[in-house]
Amino acid sequence: MKKKLIMGIGAFVVAAGLLAFGLTNSISEILAIGAKAPKTDLKMTDVSGKSLALKDVVMKNGLLVIFSCNTCPFVIGNGTKSEGWEGRYAELYDYAAKAQIGMALVNPNEAKREAGDGMADMKKRYVNQKLKGYYLLDERHALADAFGALTTPHVYLFDGEMNLIYVGAIDDAVDSKASVKEPYLKNAIDAHVKGAKIDPNSTRQMGCSIKRVKV
Repeated sequence: MKKKLIMGIGAFVVAAGLLAFGLTNSISEILAIGAKAPKTDLKMTDVSGKSLALKDVVMKNGLLVIFSCNTCPFVIGNGTKSEGWEGRYAELYDYAAKAQIGMALVNPNEAKREAGDGMADMKKRYVNQKLKGYYLLDERHALADAFGALTTPHVYLFDGEMNLIYVGAIDDAVDSKASVKEPYLKNAIDAHVKGAKIDPNSTRQMGCSIKRVKV
């Protein structure tokens, strides 16, 4: 029953994300496996105050991009029944770094800059949640549009040449890390480092629709 409920919520959120396409005509389709990362030279402001692009974050074996935010229950949890995926970000940063893969959290929620997803909120959350690496503000969701990102979170893993090798969800259990049976992203990183086939290389993302504005 719980699994059906989660799947139902996921389907609703994906549908909501698809509706977001109606807000702007600049959103691309979700990047296909093998596609090159777009807008790698787009400068975004990090919580540190630095101006960085994805090309500044990539490491020898690749780059992990997670579209995220400060307000979605799928990211931050709901305080009771779900811990959300954000609590796994610091661990994922360490996991990726060990594999020589850079990581960037990217906040595309332009419509909520004054309602919890502004830079001041990002800085506060970065410290309070003990996040690691970069947390970048995607102004007017330009990067998210180029990636075709639909939800927070939405995960994109690239190899060292910035070819997409995995896209979708972090794992199969937003409610609790202890409940994870399929750590999709970690498995993809492991396979990539070993030179093995990534299977699956695409999963359905689950989360809140990115809060876009008309452009």
